[in-house]
Amino acid sequence: LMHLWVKYDRINTQAIMPSNSKRYNIKGHAHELTFSCYKRQGFLNNDQTRQLFANALIYARRTHNYEIWAYVIMPEHVHVMIYPKNDEYSISDILKSIKQSVSRRVVKQLKDNNSPLLTRMRTGLSSTEYRFWQDGGGYDRNYVSPDEILKQINYIHNNPVRRRLVDNPCDWYWSSASEWLMGGEGPVSIDREFIPEM
Repeated sequence: LMHLWVKYDRINTQAIMPSNSKRYNIKGHAHELTFSCYKRQGFLNNDQTRQLFANALIYARRTHNYEIWAYVIMPEHVHVMIYPKNDEYSISDILKSIKQSVSRRVVKQLKDNNSPLLTRMRTGLSSTEYRFWQDGGGYDRNYVSPDEILKQINYIHNNPVRRRLVDNPCDWYWSSASEWLMGGEGPVSIDREFIPEM
């Protein structure tokens, strides 16, 4: 195992799976983040919006100093495996940085173009007229076991196959599968050198 796992927690080798509101910001833990579009609608079903999300993920990596280990952008939800490098960090702040950026840009573009898609984002609330993302932070699972991390990365990469969008994980451009398995390139580069060997 690589240097990252020197402080491997042998007591807690399973994932910490909090509710979708509780966060465990623990140094040395990887996090799998899962969040969905409003009412599970396919707002991420076009390349322009997917690229906006990819750009937000890259920008937040620089701002919040985390490594990206795996990701997949599905038509109506996203999975991301990250590893925060700072001793103190806030997953809530990381999520806010990623999600708000995408939401604001998409809603602005739709308003500028008077798009009928806006009606599908309408909440009926005066406080938040439109939503791109489902309310709440989504799901945050902590991982410390290399075996569990690799198992979850495999799960992330196989999302498009389970949905029958592609036959092979590497055929789905909007994920890290191609870079992981074939040394290819995707919209977001991963920090592979810090991940335990498969």
